[in-house]
Amino acid sequence: MRNPLSKKIVEIQPSGIRKFFDVVNEMKDAISLGVGEPDFDTPWRIREEGIYSLERGRTFYTSNAGLLELKEEIAKYLERKIGVSYHPKENIIVTVGGSEGIDIALRAMLDPGDEVLIPQPSYVSYLPCTVLADGIPVVIPLKEENKFKLTKEELEEKITDKTKILVLPFPNNPTGSIMTKEDLAPIAELVVKHDLFVISDEIYSELTYGTDHVSIASFPGMKERTIVINGFSKGFAMTGWRLGYACGPSVIIEQMLKIHQFAIMCAPTNSQYAAIEGLRNCENEVQEMRRAYNQRRRFLIKEFERMGLQCFEPEGAFYIFPCIKEFGMTSEEFATRFLEQYKVAVVPGTAFGDCGEGFLRISYAYSLEDLKTALGRLEQFIDGLRKEK
Repeated sequence: MRNPLSKKIVEIQPSGIRKFFDVVNEMKDAISLGVGEPDFDTPWRIREEGIYSLERGRTFYTSNAGLLELKEEIAKYLERKIGVSYHPKENIIVTVGGSEGIDIALRAMLDPGDEVLIPQPSYVSYLPCTVLADGIPVVIPLKEENKFKLTKEELEEKITDKTKILVLPFPNNPTGSIMTKEDLAPIAELVVKHDLFVISDEIYSELTYGTDHVSIASFPGMKERTIVINGFSKGFAMTGWRLGYACGPSVIIEQMLKIHQFAIMCAPTNSQYAAIEGLRNCENEVQEMRRAYNQRRRFLIKEFERMGLQCFEPEGAFYIFPCIKEFGMTSEEFATRFLEQYKVAVVPGTAFGDCGEGFLRISYAYSLEDLKTALGRLEQFIDGLRKEK
């Protein structure tokens, strides 16, 4: 019998996040700090609109690119939040989560052999989606001493005549790092100089602490060479609604729409109606969630400092990325032992790239009560490890 499988697919490794998530689901009394999902219910206004849309029989396909009314609200939202103007009909496509936007952007833009620069540690999908689009992923290792920001020097070192796209994953999953206006300015200059394109994943744009999110699309010469990826999963606590969007030059959006038409048809209809309500009337609820995350963030920073566990201060998303190199074991070994002995799941830093070795991703999208319990167990674990040394 012939091999029914694609070699390309077989060689792609499954997500390192899900491995620990699946184990903890079967473990009694375990606490998971591993999945990047808000612990808040979707704001009631949004849920109510979703219910109402079903009651009204709004269960048919929408336009492939999404409801015009939703795209108009997205355009207003982005004008307000990042200062960039997009035409609802020409520059915006509504997708099944931000992940679909990343996938179809890469497939629409890459020819075989084109290189994609991927700063790591970062979201697990960028590299396999590049491979699936026949591109060549080129990893840029980010450094803790730079607060896991991308520097001009690191970018310039990796650019070749085959480089076509730079992925900008900020605010960052898993590190919580952000890029300020001052950080992005030299990156934008290099992108223009070398005639590159950018996929800017801004799914955590609502979750920054102490400074507002800045999009590279807002810099001179960047709107026409940037695809902004965003959505409702994180900031609006709508993970299961599966709704995102991509914004960019019409010449790219048109080709992304082709792939979306053939593979997806359209994003869920009731999710689109619900998202309109979220953009119009849920700013207060988003701010309330942001304040809660910030409280948890400050608690974790203080506790890690008290434990003597090295960790830079994250300024975005809802993750913290402590260093565990002092214990002389791999991230995988540390996370496995911690789960087996203390029933707490965290994600090894290597799930987000090889340069994540020696770190853990801990999500604080969980209640303070769960975080306090989990950190009590972590303190017992590391105290035991220090006594073993």
